[in-house]
Amino acid sequence: MFKVIRSNWLNQFKGILSNNAIDQKLWDELEELLIISDIGLHSTQIILDNFKTVLKSNKSNASLEDVIDLLKTELIDLLDDNGGKEGVNSNRKPVVLMMVGVNGVGKTTSIAKLANFYKTKGNSVMLGAADTFRAAAQEQLTTWAERIEVPIVTGQMNADPASVAYDSVSSTVKRKIDVSIIDTAGRMHTSSNLMNELIKIKRVISKVIPEDSIFPILTLDATLGQNAFLQAKEFSKSLGCKGVFLSKLDGTAKGGIVFPIVMDLQLPILWIGTGEKLDDCDVFESKKFVDAMFA
Repeated sequence: MFKVIRSNWLNQFKGILSNNAIDQKLWDELEELLIISDIGLHSTQIILDNFKTVLKSNKSNASLEDVIDLLKTELIDLLDDNGGKEGVNSNRKPVVLMMVGVNGVGKTTSIAKLANFYKTKGNSVMLGAADTFRAAAQEQLTTWAERIEVPIVTGQMNADPASVAYDSVSSTVKRKIDVSIIDTAGRMHTSSNLMNELIKIKRVISKVIPEDSIFPILTLDATLGQNAFLQAKEFSKSLGCKGVFLSKLDGTAKGGIVFPIVMDLQLPILWIGTGEKLDDCDVFESKKFVDAMFA
């Protein structure tokens, strides 16, 4: 989990805390470090406000390592208190994961990882190829389905995506499958027409199963920094996303984007992708993530 996060926070925080008294220069340097780590202004201010109290009351009688541990605990608590521990929970089956996101974030590969994740835990899984506008998308998803050995429902090129999603979920219910994962076409979060199409897909699926069994999951590229936050904000506003699959944490991601997504949007990070292999998929855990940021 979190094989590569390029934050180097441990050395940077140690340098700042070692070389400064508790004054405005210290807070300015900490603020700069957090912002360039993709945390964003609002979340940075919350973190600093909370940390100020902790640091002022402990630095006089605590070692540098103790102060770092206090900061780590504060960051873990912020993630946990703002939704980081939530997950896909439903007493009904099937559960439908409606995967959404912009082009190029690794959505199809993330779907394959989730299918493998659920299957290895003993769940039956079906895929739905509702990206009917790109031939390669259906071909790629079909290849993954064959490799993982799970069924898939596809449609004709340029068919109505909502129709394909409906057929997929209907088949899932008929065959008493546990988890249905629906692929959708990548789209920019600024395109109202394409966002309305996703709303239609969700509405059509809800005719087959209860809406509280439908989980719109946003796939985000961890390397995109604050642009990922803007995507999350718009997708969540339109669809009521239930969580995030954060991909490409094996790349150049600094990792800080997790904090504004969870803290500002109340949108939990549910899974993370850490490589190209099928099993490079983990449930997000706040403590392991923060520990990795300071590794």
